[in-house]
Amino acid sequence: MEALSRNFFLYLSKNQQLNKLASQYGIKMVKGKIVGGVSFDQAIPFIQEQNKAGMSVTVDHLGEYVDDPLTTLERTRGIVAALEMIKEENLDAHVSLKLTALGLDISEELVRLNLRRILTAADRLGVMVTIDMEDSTRCEQTLNLFQELRADYQHVSTVIQAYLYRSSEDLDRMQHLQPFVRLVKGAYKERISVAFQEKRDVDANYRKLIAKQLDSGNYTAIATHDERMVSFAKHYALEKGIGKDNFEFQMLYGMRKQLQEELVKQGYKVRIYLPYGDDWYGYFMRRLAERPANIAFALKGMTKK
Repeated sequence: MEALSRNFFLYLSKNQQLNKLASQYGIKMVKGKIVGGVSFDQAIPFIQEQNKAGMSVTVDHLGEYVDDPLTTLERTRGIVAALEMIKEENLDAHVSLKLTALGLDISEELVRLNLRRILTAADRLGVMVTIDMEDSTRCEQTLNLFQELRADYQHVSTVIQAYLYRSSEDLDRMQHLQPFVRLVKGAYKERISVAFQEKRDVDANYRKLIAKQLDSGNYTAIATHDERMVSFAKHYALEKGIGKDNFEFQMLYGMRKQLQEELVKQGYKVRIYLPYGDDWYGYFMRRLAERPANIAFALKGMTKK
């Protein structure tokens, strides 16, 4: 049943007609509920709201698979502007980005140029930028670019997906860079040749990756709404004597607010993933596919005043 639900929402995420309709008519319904609005300046009040509640934020301009070089330059300028506004407004926020939005599918030279412009600004302003992970066909190229750029820039991190077989080895080969890594379960439909298909296997690998990254002493972001995974990370860190300042929990804006608040009260750092932009539909469908329980949390979040 869970596999059927996952496949259903992944199918919906790729429906261009529904995406178009959602972009045109749905943003009012989800603004302030699961996204921060169309533009970064619209998201600022929601970032401030989270900061006042004791939570950090990661923002992401939604949209991927850009095939026009000029659009990638616009995206780059927009991300640099967001970094500058984070500094100017004294926001506790990071920026997350997808490489296909910056030209990965056009040319590696283009995406490298755009990334270097962004990371130069990030280092100057002292704001972390996370290179997000997409589907498995782009994993190797993404990690290669991260490793290249991590040698030159301090404020850059990346993402490892627990459902990929390769992820444990990927963590091992990056450890000399002392990487800040966000660990996620993964939200794309992948072939059995590259990824675990059963939830129990993904969960087992996720626990393995959490332990490995925590043991490395490098900063770890554990992105999950699964209370069992949260409990595992808390107990593992306690048993190993790993301080609360060495890791954080990351959760989606509009989901599991009570759990987020409980963790903050317990002294854990919580970072809220707050996307913005009109291309919110595919993002939302993938989140529902990632974990069916998110459906109830999302509906609760979308009906809040």
